[in-house]
Amino acid sequence: MKALVTGIGGFVAPYLAEHLKGRGFEVFGADKSIKEDKNNFAVDLTDAKRVYEVIDKVKPDCVFHLAAISSVKLGDKFPELAFNVNVNGTKNIMEAVTKSKIDPKILITSTADVYGIPKKTPLTEEHPLNPISIYAKSKLEQEKIALAYFKNKNLKVIISRSFTHTGPKQHESFVCSDFAKQVAEIEKGKEPVIMVGNLDVERDFSDVRDIVKAYLLALQKCKPGEIYNICSGKAYSIEDIVKILVSFSKKKIEIRQEKERMRKNDIPILLGDCSKFKKATAWKPEIAFEDTLKDLLEYWRKNS
Repeated sequence: MKALVTGIGGFVAPYLAEHLKGRGFEVFGADKSIKEDKNNFAVDLTDAKRVYEVIDKVKPDCVFHLAAISSVKLGDKFPELAFNVNVNGTKNIMEAVTKSKIDPKILITSTADVYGIPKKTPLTEEHPLNPISIYAKSKLEQEKIALAYFKNKNLKVIISRSFTHTGPKQHESFVCSDFAKQVAEIEKGKEPVIMVGNLDVERDFSDVRDIVKAYLLALQKCKPGEIYNICSGKAYSIEDIVKILVSFSKKKIEIRQEKERMRKNDIPILLGDCSKFKKATAWKPEIAFEDTLKDLLEYWRKNS
């Protein structure tokens, strides 16, 4: 079985690639800024011709589409790029699969941010969609494009609405990794103050190593044309995260809010219900959130 993983130079895709290899898949990667070899291809998803060349060459049995402008901050900073990569890039993959006359299963990784500010929690797939960020709006358009190819071209598209996930090697621009790096730097002599933004925001966190297991199960067991929440079903506030990370250190650390870190349109809570996904796959998260944070802190202790 040949699997093509887009975004192979990012955070989640390398974990997914290792998981797939461990289960006998031949894994091919695609990313804009990687060094090419026999299994990895330098691909700008907005270049339709190049996307077609790679997909026609690999002829994958399954596609895991993880490449994206993947944060609210980046979407706000580069709105045109967010839509170009997230929407047109996805369209180019769908077109390439169609033209190559292959019939892979395709996982599109969307986001819980498409729900916007919840009317009630936990969020099910039927909750009204009201994206409030450029990033979330681009991901909703991505979903629509993918479902259009399912309906009109019979592509075997499955969509995951992934809630927040973290773990070792995550970029420091994401909240858990940011705080873990700050703690590690304080342990090495930096002023014992963690700078934070809004402490009241709550998010449903999973470990990246659990998430990639879910992604494979999604392709193996979920129904094409359907959308599935993937989440832990438990929310933690930003304050919870900071306090947990600080508790792992012997240093006495002050928590200080910084105005520049406060977002204007933050969603107060994203808490998911993934009953639909669990029913289809029997998946459940195995790694406790506290253990995820411990591993993340250890990563930064070694790499900061």
